[in-house]
Amino acid sequence: MKELKDTQNERDTRQVSIDRVGVKGLKYPIVVRDKEHRRQSTVATISLAVDLPEEFKGTHMSRFVEVLQDHKRHLDVHSAVQLPGKLLERLQAKRAHVEIEFPFFRSKAAPVTGMEGMMDYGVSFVIDERLGEPVDFLLTVTVPVTTLCPCSKAMSERGAHNQRGIVTYSVRFTSGPVWIEDLIDLIEACASCPVYSLLKRPDEKWVTDKAYENPVFVEDLVRNIAIRTESYNAFSWYRVEAENFESIHNHQAYAVIERTLGDPKKD
Repeated sequence: MKELKDTQNERDTRQVSIDRVGVKGLKYPIVVRDKEHRRQSTVATISLAVDLPEEFKGTHMSRFVEVLQDHKRHLDVHSAVQLPGKLLERLQAKRAHVEIEFPFFRSKAAPVTGMEGMMDYGVSFVIDERLGEPVDFLLTVTVPVTTLCPCSKAMSERGAHNQRGIVTYSVRFTSGPVWIEDLIDLIEACASCPVYSLLKRPDEKWVTDKAYENPVFVEDLVRNIAIRTESYNAFSWYRVEAENFESIHNHQAYAVIERTLGDPKKD
């Protein structure tokens, strides 16, 4: 068989290196740790990339998929951490970047009736590795919450307005990983009230009363989460972002805190 021309390996003379080149939007089945059932199967959207030196015309896109396919449908947290190193070796690169985004499902009981409903949360792993350096692993969870406006409660005689918010919480660990469920619980405990997928009338009353008793601004929400985060020894860095989809304004309310723990320059 005639040898086919390898265009990617041709020299490039423009003297411009590329920070990241690879594949995005790749759907793949994965298994993640589940605190209640030990493991959970889901479908991830994966991005894989490496750097490209200025002298190379292109990268070999098929090799990204080959590295992923080596796991034979058994990609989990432990094997995901190994992906950047395998990309470095397979593509002869100096830096590798992996993003794995997936829905994480959790059965959640209504607060009064106890009726079960499935909640989905957004989770992502971002894994970076430079040749000869430790792997950097970033875990992010996205959690919907309810917040009730303290100002509205203080001024109004017939209630207060509330809104649905989204908290995006990213952490780096000092040692082993923590449970995704524990991060979700930490966030929900800092809001006016958690969000549920199934509520009957007694549950709706409980949720309404719970939020009214716990008013929080978006500023309160990120501060509450920051304080809880810094009370644990499990994290070396965190970023918490909260966005409220206002019910009475034509805009969102937004706040963010980012800290490297152990760093004297926190502010």
